[in-house]
Amino acid sequence: MWRLFQYPLCPFSRKVRFACAVKAVPVELVLEKPWERRDEFAALNPAGQTPVMQKGEITLIDSAAICDYFEETVDRVPLLGSGPEDRAEARRLIAWFDQKFYAEVTAPLLSERMYKRLYSKQAPDAGAVRTASRNAEGHLDYLDFLLDRRRWLSGPAFGLADIAAAAQISVADYLGGIDWDGHEPARIWYSALKSRPTFRPLLAERMEGLPPPSHYDKLDF
Repeated sequence: MWRLFQYPLCPFSRKVRFACAVKAVPVELVLEKPWERRDEFAALNPAGQTPVMQKGEITLIDSAAICDYFEETVDRVPLLGSGPEDRAEARRLIAWFDQKFYAEVTAPLLSERMYKRLYSKQAPDAGAVRTASRNAEGHLDYLDFLLDRRRWLSGPAFGLADIAAAAQISVADYLGGIDWDGHEPARIWYSALKSRPTFRPLLAERMEGLPPPSHYDKLDF
């Protein structure tokens, strides 16, 4: 069985876990806090970042590389579309959430509301939190725009773009950075994802000492 080194609020770990669940790839979860800089983990990934997948002599690093590996090796439930244009659009949106959403929303929320609270024992920067929440509002506007025109983010079928988006949004939502008011298309899409048995285990997890908002795992929110 694959071993996945991850922690509950790592959005890239969530992305890999969601994708593996959809493809029915069993994984053993190994809690890894990369800020602890364990030598054993650095030996697996010199970058010191989660997620890392390991099985026997195989070590897979980086969520994009891991998801590509299983897309190429597991036929069950293709997640990148059926043609080159579909796959290009899916990859564009995956990069949007992995890079732009993470940099503008998830990363600052993790820094201010998780790391400072639990590990550095500092007060969060209220200005940084407000900026991240405003950025999230703009991203939800873009989701509304896409979902007014498509059933799923990258087209007619559920895929890896939806998984990447849900991974980032779920962490931001856990940290109180998402205001769903006025974003009905995005809310309906996310509610459909919340109801999936492959996603619900992620919503059931909690970071010790850091509870989520009351609406976080509810289908009606």
